[in-house]
Amino acid sequence: MSIDIETARKVAKLARIRVEEERLPALAGEFGAILGFIEQLQEVDVEGVEPMTSVTPMRLKRRQDGVTDGGYPDKILSNAPDAREGFFTVPKVVE
Repeated sequence: MSIDIETARKVAKLARIRVEEERLPALAGEFGAILGFIEQLQEVDVEGVEPMTSVTPMRLKRRQDGVTDGGYPDKILSNAPDAREGFFTVPKVVE
């Protein structure tokens, strides 16, 4: 796929990248090379290949999902500058 200079200029503007006018042809060529590589990757047959999360086969460590701390809200709220009805009180920021 070929990218022209106008398309490269538009992509640079959308990405908020300042590109000098003399660098636009090189940028268009780089975009074309990237798109060519993507087209090449689409030719790879991945039928039957399972997705993987790591290059090494390992399971993630799991832990028991349980409450390990808490049960003393009065102690925690004693550090608050303003607490009401068991909650931190903060100033209103939205009108």
